[in-house]
Amino acid sequence: MKKPQLSFWQIWNMSFGFLGIQFGFALQNANVSRIFETLGASVDDIPILWVAAPLTGLIVQPIIGYFSDRTWGRLGRRRPYFLIGAILASLALIIMPNSPTLWFAAGMLWIMDASINISMEPFRAFVGDMLNSKQRTTGFAMQSFFIGLGAVIASALPYILTNWFGVSNTAEPGVISDNVKWSFYMGGIVFMIAVLWTVYSTKEYSPSELEEFGKEEDKPDLFKGELETDDEYRSNGKKLINKGLIIAIIGLALTYWFYSSDLAKELYILSIGIFVAGLLAFLSGFMQRKGKNTAGFVTIVNDIQFMPKTMKQLAIVQFFSWFSLFAMWIYTTRAVTSYIYGSTDTSSELYNNGADKVGLMFAFYSVITFMVAFLLPVLAKKIGRKATHSISLVFGGIGLISYYFISDPNYLFLSMAGIGVAWASILSMPYAILTDSLPSNKMGYYMGVFNFFIVIPQLVAASILGFMVVNFFDGEAILAIVAGGVSMLLAAVSVMFVDDKGEA
Repeated sequence: MKKPQLSFWQIWNMSFGFLGIQFGFALQNANVSRIFETLGASVDDIPILWVAAPLTGLIVQPIIGYFSDRTWGRLGRRRPYFLIGAILASLALIIMPNSPTLWFAAGMLWIMDASINISMEPFRAFVGDMLNSKQRTTGFAMQSFFIGLGAVIASALPYILTNWFGVSNTAEPGVISDNVKWSFYMGGIVFMIAVLWTVYSTKEYSPSELEEFGKEEDKPDLFKGELETDDEYRSNGKKLINKGLIIAIIGLALTYWFYSSDLAKELYILSIGIFVAGLLAFLSGFMQRKGKNTAGFVTIVNDIQFMPKTMKQLAIVQFFSWFSLFAMWIYTTRAVTSYIYGSTDTSSELYNNGADKVGLMFAFYSVITFMVAFLLPVLAKKIGRKATHSISLVFGGIGLISYYFISDPNYLFLSMAGIGVAWASILSMPYAILTDSLPSNKMGYYMGVFNFFIVIPQLVAASILGFMVVNFFDGEAILAIVAGGVSMLLAAVSVMFVDDKGEA
């Protein structure tokens, strides 16, 4: 039995919650560095403070995906998680701009990001659940539209409140300005209303219906590496033990080198992360050697080990894409205020005018995102999803690199146009390609695992960018933006090597 074609408005309703989710993310991305600097963070502290966001996604999204695959209740399979995340995220958005200290703000970022992730992860799987293969590109494009629309409004809110309604954009040193506070309050309300719209306007397919659809759509040939016999598990366990030991030793050696050389503390994120990855592989291998093959932990590790080939190829694309985006989110405020506006005094009008301009820039690239969201599926039908994504990433890479050559801040909007095209594609094309390679009974889990390839580059960026800015870029945040542009161009090249078996 095949999934039915859904109408435009059915796809609209099931995607509408992303308007609220992106409202929260846009406020976070455009204003958290500003909040951190206001509370006393230095330029080299900002990446380590941002680590909370990707780490939260790394932990939360696979767990939520795993459990949402196995959930069914009055609200369905995915919708309970939409609702719980919305309640928690709305509360976090209200509390965040009232942070009294820097470390309180860092903790609130952790809580806020975790809550947003609880809502966001099931939305990706929701498209795979509700839409057939031919409509999935449209479904993810609809999500891109709402992401762009939400980001436009949310990113521009501080500027709008100040310039249209006279809300102050300055405050005493160490105090968050009123325009930022009220933006976050409004964001909490919008988040809740948008998610409630999807929860109550969309009915999910029952487990029995999904099982029937899965018989039609599953692709067992993509999972030939899965284990069946005890001997296969024991053999695989031995391999994982050896690989895990090597990876863990590399992580420990790097940690010792960073410590003995008295290098930047954020580098420990990278080395300890490598050690933990090796340790997890070792533990899974040990359990398989002991015959504990059905343990949930073993299943999770093996599902990662035997993920589809397309997913592994997309991991490389995602790495370079999200390294670039994280560099932009961390350093745009600092780069624009210091390199173009010439101010690092967070209490000055010049700095805050520059910071407000960054909000408008982020809003503008989001305008481009929702404007081109429905053009990308049309282009993909003509030239393919890979070529469409590659071209879009080239626009984004050039846009970031162009920051360096601009002195008039108004020209930055041209840069952001390219980034908006890339962002629209990043939010849709990889997911459309991916869902055609995933089994329906593991859709939520693998969507959560796919988030690893968003989180890992962000952790790498948080680990090395601060070190690079201080030691190689002479404190110039603008060069971190350029590095992000180069990374996005590498993503554009790597996408052409992805095996996309689905229809464009």
